[in-house]
Amino acid sequence: MIEIEYIVKDKHGMERLRTADKKAADAYDKALEIADRLAQLLREDQVLPDLPNADLEELTIYLARNARNVERVLKGKEPEPTPPSREREDHSEPTAEKPAKDAESNVTELKRAP
Repeated sequence: MIEIEYIVKDKHGMERLRTADKKAADAYDKALEIADRLAQLLREDQVLPDLPNADLEELTIYLARNARNVERVLKGKEPEPTPPSREREDHSEPTAEKPAKDAESNVTELKRAP
């Protein structure tokens, strides 16, 4: 049996996601790219200039992964209600673009090192 594994790394080469689902890997990679652009914008505009880089990274990744609800709030709408969540092992935030249900079991999100 052949198994293909996708590894998503951030711009520093740190592994952020390991999955067998290409769609999930692509979505996470896109979220990391958006988070980098958001961080650059916030730093250039001197928004929260004293915020540590690790906290800024966590904030921008959260915003990128929840882009749909962020966009709704910016348009003056309520965020989409989140369905009752089952207990998540990885305690990560839900993504705006979720992988297929059967593929979700193949996703292992990596935590940032302390």
